[in-house]
Amino acid sequence: MGRVTERRKVIRIRDGAVSSRPDTLVAEEPLEIRLNGKPLAITMRTPGDDFALAAGFLVSEGVLANAYDLQNIVYCAGATGGGASRSSGAESGGGSNSYNVVDVRTSPDVAIPDITLERNVYTTSSCGLCGKASLDAVRTTARWPIADTPPVRVEPALLASLPDRLRAAQRVFDRTGGLHAAALFSEAGDLLDIREDVGRHNAVDKLVGRALQNGDLPLSRVILLVSGRASFELAQKAVMAGIPVLAAVSAPSSLAVDLAAETGLTLVGFLRGSNMNVYAGEDRIALQATATQG
Repeated sequence: MGRVTERRKVIRIRDGAVSSRPDTLVAEEPLEIRLNGKPLAITMRTPGDDFALAAGFLVSEGVLANAYDLQNIVYCAGATGGGASRSSGAESGGGSNSYNVVDVRTSPDVAIPDITLERNVYTTSSCGLCGKASLDAVRTTARWPIADTPPVRVEPALLASLPDRLRAAQRVFDRTGGLHAAALFSEAGDLLDIREDVGRHNAVDKLVGRALQNGDLPLSRVILLVSGRASFELAQKAVMAGIPVLAAVSAPSSLAVDLAAETGLTLVGFLRGSNMNVYAGEDRIALQATATQG
């Protein structure tokens, strides 16, 4: 089983002094996701919560909507040969288990979208949707339209408090400095779940996958906070999970803003200290002051 961190020798230079010491690095390994036995996608991820990652990925693909859609997820024999699946890590045939290949089996009545069957792409740790044929193909119809969900009102002061709480909960980041994080908070600001990964889209998939496995979809009363920027794929994943508020500590992309405006997603960027920019869905932010035109 892959580890979350690994040790490597590093030469340190501090104020001209040179020394050698081991350094803790975040682990990065490929994960192949198969759907009903057929290769679908490969992503570079931090090992751990692989089943949740695969399930969350398929929520964003429009394949899974609830725990009943999911028959099971198993590890498969990977690069070392053999083809038998393992659900518990025990060997059951030729070849050894690399723990870098998972097979998601859906319930018999689950319809697989054509675009999902055609994907079979490689995704990097910074872009979860590279390889999509077109923008239209990415705009998957959401199962839970955000505009139809009960209203959520969030105080700016509450949003401002969340990045510090996210950072305080990043245990692996403290040891490596090399991980993104995504977290779910309640309307009251309670931390519900947090995941870390080399890819921010993987961290979100792990959150959404765990919610699906626990029967918590749609996530219609939560705030999703991500470290780094808010890209289109993260906005898409929020929309597909029914999340009404997406906040990021850095900038959003223009396409993320367009998608948020189209779907009713509240999108907040540059969430730093008491400052933030609201790019879409401002009706969910309890604004006290009169906005001025810039």
